[in-house]
Amino acid sequence: MTDDTAAAPETISYAESMPPYTGSMPSAEVLRIAMVEQLIDWRVITADSPVAHAMRCVPRHLFVPGAELDRAYAQEPVVTHTDADGTAISSVSAPGVVASMLEQLHVQPGQRVLEIGTGPGYNALLLADLVGPTGSVTTVEIDSRVAADATRTLAEIGPSHLNVICADGDHGDPAHAPYDRIIVTAGAWQVPATWRDQLAPGGRIVVPLRLNGLTRSLAFELDDDGIWRSRSAAECGFIPIRGDGGVAEQNTPLGPAGQPLVVLRTDDNRAINPRALHDALDRPPALLWTGVSDAWGLCEHLDLWLADLPSFCRVLIMSQATAGGLAPLQHSWGSMGAATDTALAYLTLRPLGEAQPGVEIGIAAYGQDAELLAQQVADRVHAWHHAGGGNGHLLVELHPASGSGPLPGDTRLTIAKGDLRVIVRVAQPVPR
Repeated sequence: MTDDTAAAPETISYAESMPPYTGSMPSAEVLRIAMVEQLIDWRVITADSPVAHAMRCVPRHLFVPGAELDRAYAQEPVVTHTDADGTAISSVSAPGVVASMLEQLHVQPGQRVLEIGTGPGYNALLLADLVGPTGSVTTVEIDSRVAADATRTLAEIGPSHLNVICADGDHGDPAHAPYDRIIVTAGAWQVPATWRDQLAPGGRIVVPLRLNGLTRSLAFELDDDGIWRSRSAAECGFIPIRGDGGVAEQNTPLGPAGQPLVVLRTDDNRAINPRALHDALDRPPALLWTGVSDAWGLCEHLDLWLADLPSFCRVLIMSQATAGGLAPLQHSWGSMGAATDTALAYLTLRPLGEAQPGVEIGIAAYGQDAELLAQQVADRVHAWHHAGGGNGHLLVELHPASGSGPLPGDTRLTIAKGDLRVIVRVAQPVPR
């Protein structure tokens, strides 16, 4: 870590000066410290970083009322608000995601910060600790119920330099602009001009940007040539942003009515015909093993090699019990794959054996044209492998949509988003 990020602010945080919480503070404090120590062990943060300092101070459990203390400080998100259908609309993100994005944001004492997506308010309180009493935090929440709950919680423990606004975050908050830092805590389909215009010269914006259905937390800065370039990238997942800038993801369930085995999720309003694939999962899968291995099974950046397939989708497993007859999916939550009107294919893994650690990457495919789609996905796996596998460094650039010119040779995706053209690159390390 560089010198300008290693030292914690010299000012005492307001969280340390708060009166002690008399409910379950001893247990909460122990769990909070343990949570931070685990993030340090995972190398998400360092022990002396300002983010670690803030997360040791801010009482996360106060933002998840009703949750047991051990769940409040577990390394997982906690849903706090749902809509009438039970769909999550707000949550406290997993500590690792929170810490990683705050490190990307690189907040300094005295800065002015805009947060898009207040949620329960936990992240806003961390930001207030990071900027200190000489800075300010404006946080915008579109849902009036969520905003009211966050305002109430923050009013009890928050500082005066933290302001909650109920509005559509797609428009930012011009009244308090410009901002030194902007952070978005919802899955954004684009980076609208309103956010870019409200950022001060030399500022930084961190946004979980959707890229053909994939999400990466990207830290953008504007370079002298007028191009926004990412300074860092991290895998993440977020509830999609709502409001004027929202673009709905499409969810297509497959399997028995009321008990789907999987849900196929697509982006950019690309729909899948569920009738065409209704009986696909009733047939045995076509399994194609690629001969490509991965030491840890992470298959980093492989999703980017699949994402430019017109048929790309995410395959979300609904239940280990009801999906027991399916070929294993890549992760506990599901896998990356592809779906057409005649077939579904997704990544699967199998261990190489005791003598050789790691896994082999395969494709499980179902439907009338299973073998054809499996081969298309396998071709992308081989292309990823020949390009260096997961050794590449992810770079994302935001160009004016009207711009033209040759694309860099390491370009993986180009996506039109509003007034921007997004260029996704995977650059290989320069040999020494």
